[in-house]
Amino acid sequence: MNSRSLAPMSLVLGAALAAPAARGELPASNPFAAPSSLLYQAPPFDRIKDSDYLPAFEEGMRQQRAEIDAIANNPAPPTFDNTIVVMEKTGELLTRVAKVFFNMDQSNTNPTIQKIKGEVAPKLAAHNDAIYLDPKLYARVKEIYAKRDQLGLDPESKYLVERDRLAFIRAGADLSDADKAALTQLNQEESTLTSGFIDKVLADTKASAVVVDDRRRLAGLPETDVAAAAEAAKERKLDGRWVLELQNTTQQPQLAFLTDRALRQTILETSMRRGAHGGEDDTRATVARLAELRAKKAKLLGFPTYAAYVLDDQMAKIPANAEKLMTDVVPAATAKARGEAARMQKVIDAEKGGFTLTAADWELYAEKVRLAEYDLDQAQVRPYFELDRVLQDGVFYAANQLYGITFKPRPDLPVYHPDVRVWEVFDADGKSLALYYGDYFQRASKSGGAWCDSFVDQTRLLGTHPVVVNNLNFTKPAPGQKAFLSSENVTVLFHEFGHALHGFFQNVNYPTLAGTPRDFVEFPSQFNEHWAFEPSIFAHYAKHSETGAPMPDALVAKIRKTKTFNQGYLTTEYVAAALLDLAWHTLPPDAPKQDVAAFEKSALERFQVNLPAVPPRYRSTYFAHIFGGGYAAGYYGYMWAEVIDDDAWAWFKENGGLSRKNGDRFRQMILSRGHTEDLAAMYRAFRGRDPIVQPLLEERGLTEPK
Repeated sequence: MNSRSLAPMSLVLGAALAAPAARGELPASNPFAAPSSLLYQAPPFDRIKDSDYLPAFEEGMRQQRAEIDAIANNPAPPTFDNTIVVMEKTGELLTRVAKVFFNMDQSNTNPTIQKIKGEVAPKLAAHNDAIYLDPKLYARVKEIYAKRDQLGLDPESKYLVERDRLAFIRAGADLSDADKAALTQLNQEESTLTSGFIDKVLADTKASAVVVDDRRRLAGLPETDVAAAAEAAKERKLDGRWVLELQNTTQQPQLAFLTDRALRQTILETSMRRGAHGGEDDTRATVARLAELRAKKAKLLGFPTYAAYVLDDQMAKIPANAEKLMTDVVPAATAKARGEAARMQKVIDAEKGGFTLTAADWELYAEKVRLAEYDLDQAQVRPYFELDRVLQDGVFYAANQLYGITFKPRPDLPVYHPDVRVWEVFDADGKSLALYYGDYFQRASKSGGAWCDSFVDQTRLLGTHPVVVNNLNFTKPAPGQKAFLSSENVTVLFHEFGHALHGFFQNVNYPTLAGTPRDFVEFPSQFNEHWAFEPSIFAHYAKHSETGAPMPDALVAKIRKTKTFNQGYLTTEYVAAALLDLAWHTLPPDAPKQDVAAFEKSALERFQVNLPAVPPRYRSTYFAHIFGGGYAAGYYGYMWAEVIDDDAWAWFKENGGLSRKNGDRFRQMILSRGHTEDLAAMYRAFRGRDPIVQPLLEERGLTEPK
């Protein structure tokens, strides 16, 4: 559940309208050669072919390099307008192709796209270095930075100058020529390995799907899921069998239903072995090498560890702060998890199961405890969470109540897969605001998990509007059937739409200041989760799929009673993964190459989160957030942001809850601001103080409300 930024770092320099002559080397037939004529420059997916990407990347890099050279070699003294602003206007073509390509690599990939990515990744890293390690360009930026207080700049423009200088420093602009060369080599190897990691995990996850030959072994699985498994088997030409596809996390959704213990164990063991059973998709060597490369990179840049380098530009500032947040939660979380396990063991013993609870049993027996202690059966709940109703009458309705926005389907706009839908978003005053793409179902060509990204970002300088996409991995129903969600799925849908809202409402001038650091970016999305079960929103969408009847009050009450159910497990599996991430990225540069399994075991033991029945949400070999995405040394950011979002939720409750007045204030002071100022100061202005951790502990049921 994250907001991914998949484009190379150089693209933060912006994207201007290049002069027509600069596009001469790319044929006009290439759909990336000119801005799309569709609304808000939406990608013309009906025209884009895989063969269009590589020429557009190569020409895009050539164009941006020429644009940067012109800035660096400008004989006129450096000014904000002829250097900083013009930098923001470079790379239009490169941005355009990268925004589409890296989205497709995640959501609808194929061998051709993966081959192109392998070829282009080191080139993009080198291109990025060529920009940020250009001494003449850096000299101009430094000169403007030195006199920034005398230039009469508005606050956003001044902040941009400060961020630009910092970006050059963090990219190695102050290094010697020899160290710059060494850094460039490290960056290129890292980019190649992270690109390959994603491909390996995707391939191994697809190959690891569990095939079932006997229908009886699926006892307990909802009929809609059985039908989906049969459909998945047909797609693999395995008629007469059932395919249980894996999601990206360690735990798998089928384990909450399957009564066949041997099958449960097979599914979980298969999940946990991904990337670690030999062959071309084994990721262990990649993980160990990436840890080495990042530690060496940090040393070159003057930091003791890679985590220290990353967090120096995050809200947490130093690894110790992030680690403390995690470890402070460990005692309460693990104690609660052990208590949850003990209750489940009693159920197993009462059934004369004759076995000790394991991670493969947890989800099923958690549901049994939920049924026994709260009289709540998830099978009763699912018919009230039909995807389209939750989306239209829940997610969109909440956004309308808070911010006044409305949504109009745009089936006329081309999409990259038949499952994808598009809406035009209108502001409260009726003006068109953005485009929203929804891609909700799992498929073999799609990475696991859930995320938000964009095809076009809003900036006033370039006159662009947001074109935002949500990707999720819900089980696709068999043809003619409806898609139903679990309570957790509903939360995920609201979460990712919180990222989308952040994109819709962004109102910044400069491309560089779009988006926010990792330990803040999850704040708006996690905050939006709260509206999923707010009474007036919940009542509007939680209706039976067949009868339209609202969920009975008694069932609603049961759901609310279980709000903190299983939080020991959920908190522990998350914290274990976050601490594992920090462990990998606090390795010193002189550390030997690690044995992945041994290192992981040692780290979990050191942080006292080594509960056998509660494995980390991601093990190292398929931890795509940190070894294939942008969350290296940053996975802690979910909980860091949760402190902020629960504190903001407390503000809403203190100030009347759901209202346009409160929503508009949140939009104006948080959602519209991007990274145009110090984020701690931004939140402080909204809340009147810094966030406190107590609301988080209460929301997770790890302490009693005060």
